[in-house]
Amino acid sequence: MKFKLKPIEKKWILYDIGNSAFALLISTIIPIYFNYLAGDAGISEVNYLAYWGYATSAATVIVAVLGPLLGTVSDAAGRKKKIFMIALLAGALGCVFLGFMQSWIWFLLLFVFAKSAYSLSLVIYDSMLTDITSEERMDEVSAQGYAWGYIGSCVPFICSLLLVLFYDKVGLSMQTAMGISFFLVAVWWIALTVPLLKSYCQTHSRKPTAHAGQSGAQRLGQIVSELRKDKKVLFFLVAFFFYIDGVYTIIEMATSYGKDVGIDDNSLLLALLLTQIVAFPFSILFGKLTKKYRTTDLISISIVGYIGIAAFALQLDKTWEFWFLAVLVAVFQGAIQALSRSHFARIIPKNKSSEYFGIYDIFGKGASFLGTMLMGITTQLADNSKVGVAVIGGMLVVGFVIFHF
Repeated sequence: MKFKLKPIEKKWILYDIGNSAFALLISTIIPIYFNYLAGDAGISEVNYLAYWGYATSAATVIVAVLGPLLGTVSDAAGRKKKIFMIALLAGALGCVFLGFMQSWIWFLLLFVFAKSAYSLSLVIYDSMLTDITSEERMDEVSAQGYAWGYIGSCVPFICSLLLVLFYDKVGLSMQTAMGISFFLVAVWWIALTVPLLKSYCQTHSRKPTAHAGQSGAQRLGQIVSELRKDKKVLFFLVAFFFYIDGVYTIIEMATSYGKDVGIDDNSLLLALLLTQIVAFPFSILFGKLTKKYRTTDLISISIVGYIGIAAFALQLDKTWEFWFLAVLVAVFQGAIQALSRSHFARIIPKNKSSEYFGIYDIFGKGASFLGTMLMGITTQLADNSKVGVAVIGGMLVVGFVIFHF
């Protein structure tokens, strides 16, 4: 039988399309603009990459601290949508104000704020999966979310790309072109979230308490205790920590790494646009393959694919190699994220989905923090970004081994 999305599933997927525009901005245009601001301030290429890694890591730490607490609080009846909306608006406003920053340090600080809010919205959004679909549909719905997110985010990205590449042809300055680009992405992000906000209903919840913050901290402690007893969830989270480290770091540092090895801005942006387009069919394909193969087997294949990507990146120094690397990333990027999300949603208690996805986010963002931080530190110490890539490859291998325990 042909898989057909239900109306609420489509509206949930629309948020993937909306927020993916900002995610794409983070991995492409924002680091290029930061490099422009840092270059004007006399910051070296090596230090630019390191500072970018530190900022990304700072956002990760913030989300790792706040994510589980907000997730726990949002599991109470009637709170999930409200917390989700606050995080969404904070992230979108931060995106808009990035276009007004001309100091590299203020730009970096506002980036940390916007990225943190964006990531916190994803904690709640991911947990909504248990409310908007059934267990047997989770793999395909999650995969469709990532797939349409990749292709849909290309619309505002192409508009932004044209502005960035040809701003001088239409009489704009670099700063003005960037400001318009950030505004377009924020509007796109909010507009595509409205249908979900209108229709979403929290079906799995706990009774709300008078002191939400205190109760949230207590519940978080209880969840940690429960994890010690649930070995299936615990081992998955540990494995996830290591293998998703490679995935997130490659996504977040790809543009910076490409610039460091000599790839020009135009090639970087076009190659990453290609990644979005190629990722669309492969995300859907992996979702459909879950009907024939175990989700865990498909996750394993994706981890091996990323190990190969890290190995190939070690010798990367030509533009065509970066393009080839972009295609390889596209094949596995959506699959490993979507199937990890749906697999986790399937093995956790439904009425505690936000609590557990808060923990999930700790492991995911903790990995991202470690990966970007290690890449920043090793790049500065060795004065060579390829050493950082080798470390990321090692963490992928560790994740693969633990995943098969």
